Amino acid sequence: MRKTKKKVLRKPPKKSSRKKRSIRLSKRQLVIYIYNVVEDEWSFLSSIQPIDKRFEMINDCNSSSECYLFANAEENEFIYISPIEISTYFKNYFQSITTNKKVDIYVPQKRTGLICKDLYTDKQLFGDLVQKAKKYKKIKLVSYATSPEFLELKERMIQLGLNVYTPEAPNIENAWTVNFFGSKSGIRQLAQQSRAIEPDFIMPDGVICVGKLDAAKIAANIYIREKGVVLKTNKGSGGHGVLIFREGELPRDYKSCEKRIYELLSEDGYWERFPIIIEELINVNYLAFGAYPNIEFKILRNGKIEMLYYCVMMVTKEGTYYGLDIHEDVVNERMAARITDTGYFIAEKYAEEGYRGHFDIDMIAGKNSHIYVCESNTRNTGGTDIYKLVYDLYGEDFFSDVYVLNRNDYKFKSQTITTFEKVLDVIKPIVYDKKKKEGVVISSAAAIKEKQLLYTVLGKNKKRAYQLQQDLFELLAKIN
Repeated sequence: MRKTKKKVLRKPPKKSSRKKRSIRLSKRQLVIYIYNVVEDEWSFLSSIQPIDKRFEMINDCNSSSECYLFANAEENEFIYISPIEISTYFKNYFQSITTNKKVDIYVPQKRTGLICKDLYTDKQLFGDLVQKAKKYKKIKLVSYATSPEFLELKERMIQLGLNVYTPEAPNIENAWTVNFFGSKSGIRQLAQQSRAIEPDFIMPDGVICVGKLDAAKIAANIYIREKGVVLKTNKGSGGHGVLIFREGELPRDYKSCEKRIYELLSEDGYWERFPIIIEELINVNYLAFGAYPNIEFKILRNGKIEMLYYCVMMVTKEGTYYGLDIHEDVVNERMAARITDTGYFIAEKYAEEGYRGHFDIDMIAGKNSHIYVCESNTRNTGGTDIYKLVYDLYGEDFFSDVYVLNRNDYKFKSQTITTFEKVLDVIKPIVYDKKKKEGVVISSAAAIKEKQLLYTVLGKNKKRAYQLQQDLFELLAKIN
């Protein structure tokens, strides 16, 4: 098969009349969005031991629920299915920023982690939802991720006489694409199959094995030979399920090295439960801006591919994600062309196999000038909610008109109780202003209760955005 080079655009494609269409459709259709992040990661999260740690990770995932209200920023009216309560104060704050006029928030009584199942087994809540939905000609059902429970929910709603469509989910016969391409092994198999026709689609050299004993042996050999190694579970969550070892961090003799790796793998049960990917450690300046590029796409129901944006991710030395920057100039033209071209190739493969909806591709820019694909997330991503918000506020030229900075690593150290209302009052001078079209958006009130701040800064350029972030830190110092 001959490789076809695509024309690479520095800006995402324009979607004229998008906002008008959303408002017009809202009169005859009901949008229902489900934040099912735990459901998506359940196979991994359910393996976490001890159980206290599992609940801590589940609560951490759910605390981001308020963020994904912003994934519906363009909707005039919608219902939001949340795993946690969302205060009226935060809902009003969300509406004050976006074009949304009406949002009803439904929270199932059961908290099993499988929110779609919790919804359709909650007789009172599900009954209320169905009665409301029957007033509309069409139901647009959207979720953070396509799970078996989500597809079951769709079928139950159809059986009750509702006209339900899922524009951001594959058909049931293609639902395998979600877990396959969203796994470390699946994207690696695609890279191996595509090597001859897409030479730029490369991943770090590596192998897939089963069992922590063999994994420790293989990893020890690679570490001693290459002075570094990376181990990953096939499915992970929020930085968990990844071990990165650099020179000097493990013993240099083989037996001691193998023993130490095995001990570390034995600390968490999920290493025995899932296939393990063992990779070479890419030589990268992890402190350098642009070391971790990312690109997000959306595949429409008809198979059309839309590139939404590219960005650079912020990642710790240990491999934990903590934010991103979005703007057309966050990477140079060469890198933009490379990641966009590779991204479109992968998107075409996903589309051919029947995947539909959002997905992104995480990459690593090595010191050897190669750009490596790291993984793909076949779901709403860490940037989907931010993209939807910024598109709603700035329109089709957002990629050049605003510099976006998003972070989740700010911690409140003060022992006094900090509330969303208090934070909003303290940072009042720099909160997002619709007239100035710049400022800070607080993404979650629940995270503040856990002494963490999730925020997005919107500035006319990079310098202004980072200055606003510095202003934010100085204002927060008054209560921290």
